[in-house]
Amino acid sequence: MSERLGDYGSVRHWAIQSLFESLEDYSEGTVIVDAGARIVWINARYADRFGFADPNAVIGRPVEEVIPNSQMREVVTTGRPMLLDIMQTRQGTLVVTRLPLKDDQGRLVGAIGFALFDEIQTMSPLLAKFARLNEELAATRESLAQARRAKYTFDSFIGSSEAALALKRQAERAAQMDSSLLLLGETGTGKEVLAHAIHAASRRAHKPLVTINMAAIPETLLEAEFFGVAAGAYTGADRKGRVGKFQLADGGTLFLDEIGDLPPALQAKLLRVLQDKEFEALGSNKVLQSDVRIIAATSVKLAEKVERGEFRADLFYRLNVLAIELPPLRERLSDLAELCEALLDELAGSSAAGRYRLSHAALARLADYDWPGNVRELRNILERAIMLADTTLLDADDVAPLLGPARPPRGEPVVASSHQAAMAQFETQLLREALAACDGHVPSAAARLGIGRATLYKKLAALGIAPR
Repeated sequence: MSERLGDYGSVRHWAIQSLFESLEDYSEGTVIVDAGARIVWINARYADRFGFADPNAVIGRPVEEVIPNSQMREVVTTGRPMLLDIMQTRQGTLVVTRLPLKDDQGRLVGAIGFALFDEIQTMSPLLAKFARLNEELAATRESLAQARRAKYTFDSFIGSSEAALALKRQAERAAQMDSSLLLLGETGTGKEVLAHAIHAASRRAHKPLVTINMAAIPETLLEAEFFGVAAGAYTGADRKGRVGKFQLADGGTLFLDEIGDLPPALQAKLLRVLQDKEFEALGSNKVLQSDVRIIAATSVKLAEKVERGEFRADLFYRLNVLAIELPPLRERLSDLAELCEALLDELAGSSAAGRYRLSHAALARLADYDWPGNVRELRNILERAIMLADTTLLDADDVAPLLGPARPPRGEPVVASSHQAAMAQFETQLLREALAACDGHVPSAAARLGIGRATLYKKLAALGIAPR
């Protein structure tokens, strides 16, 4: 042995021979095939397992005729090993290893296979771990799929007024089409609910619904959100790359919320994707196909932005193939009682004992308000009223302190008792509308008003307006 250690070639030859003999001794069976997957050698133990008392009787036969379900032909075809596999036979399950065989010039001349175990229980810890990982992967995929499914249907859009019913009829027709859709309406009117409902009723319902809110993502990150990032595209980029929303929504619907805030540079790129139905991830030259339906929404008057040159006209017309305008709450006040009932039930959750109701006086006071924040503001008011109320019956005194000034009769101007009161009333309304437009986010409202965040907090406190 000591002499062999000084000779690299002989050590290698001896180790290979020893390894083969060990595997042949301890495994359940060994077979060798040529480049045509014909058996050139099989040990007696393995031949007997498949019903051949004499191993010489199978020499030259295709391996599948002797060992059903054998994958040795794939190994000699591809030249790739199968280090660990499970093979089903009539006599039971085998754990097998298959390796390609090459000559001194590196040419593929055959393959060798070892049946390592004849009892799958030998590998039960490994298989249990594999099964557990598979279950966790399936659960994660299901969770992601659920997160990208529609959360609302047309039943979720509450209202039986003529305006609400006409809106639903229009949206149901739009759901049967595949054209781009533009949802117009003030903040809080239910554009997201309607977008989900349209997707849920469309032929794409079984595919993802993916949302991008232009106002919530920094401009520098929007392009990556849209199109994804190739691995190593720039310093600091994820080494594995990042999948964009267009790719995530493939086959489904991409909901572009607050499309009016889309930066000009991305407007041109979005237009190109809508026209060509293809895109490239950042840092990649690979062209990906785009099969998504676009539903865009905005609370700004997009046509006016087009006139001012702030939004591309060609993109506007591409998105505005179908347009649906959602009415503000003040124009469908006959739905107020139904909306309040649904929202109060939702806020109470599953607790039947905690169901809140509105008195007639409270409902009348809510109907007198102008609702600049629409249904979203209504939900916020009711939630705050519940938190402050002593009983489950909400009266006018429970909701009045949470509202702004009552809405004056149509055609009648608001008359304040003094200049100071008029300015306070105007500022109160201005701040409420800014907060409603920004979903209660004070820094965004301050930026919208062009004042500092600390200044806005002071004004809110002075005027008795509670930030959401």
